[in-house]
Amino acid sequence: MAKASSDVRPTSIQSSAPKRKTAKPAAIAAKKARKSALLDKAEILEVFRRFHAANPEPKGELEHTNPFTLLVAVVLSAQATDAGVNKATRALFKVADTPEKMLKLGEDKLRDYVKTIGLYRAKAKNVIGLCERLIKDYDGVVPSDRDALETLPGVGRKTANVVMNIAFHQPTMAVDTHVFRVANRIGLSRGKTPLAVEEDLMHVVPKEYAMHAHHWLILHGRYVCKARKPECWRCLINDICRFPDKTPAP
Repeated sequence: MAKASSDVRPTSIQSSAPKRKTAKPAAIAAKKARKSALLDKAEILEVFRRFHAANPEPKGELEHTNPFTLLVAVVLSAQATDAGVNKATRALFKVADTPEKMLKLGEDKLRDYVKTIGLYRAKAKNVIGLCERLIKDYDGVVPSDRDALETLPGVGRKTANVVMNIAFHQPTMAVDTHVFRVANRIGLSRGKTPLAVEEDLMHVVPKEYAMHAHHWLILHGRYVCKARKPECWRCLINDICRFPDKTPAP
């Protein structure tokens, strides 16, 4: 009796699920190339020409009356909004607008003024500490050079850059989260750290625009080139920007 053939192959079962469309390699490569490409010298000049035309004299949004109150406001602004800091310092600066007055106020009362600001206990301690250092080492005057500023409690490179730029009119680049994001998105830098971005900006920003450059970038990042959903449809440098995933108009 003949044996049944065992050479019977099972039929393959194919999935009926639709295949996901994938971008063509050429399109992916083009997108990556555009994203990685930095702006050239002429494009950078045009970016800042447009920023200047739209807002010739940009201002920082932290309220202050002198270099000391600016320094205090910037120290308080770490991981906080300018609006939140301003709300607290309007009353504070009416009673303490010098290092001497701030020390007289004392840390406990200072905390009461700034308790609506994140990390207010540590920040109040730093403000009192920097007041003591200013009086001891600088006759109560805010120094204008980076090395001296960075010896003060609570003052890092970004804070020093802000004070040097706004109070002492030096063309520094204070790289906050907005400047870091915008510089990388539009193609001014591919820096992986704030310092790397700062160094790139100092190298590529035209001298005639260097004084206000970080203000333009901050304001652009805060109100137009937002972190989660940039408003590309109303961006004045949309046609120059290297960001490949531009947000369409609503």
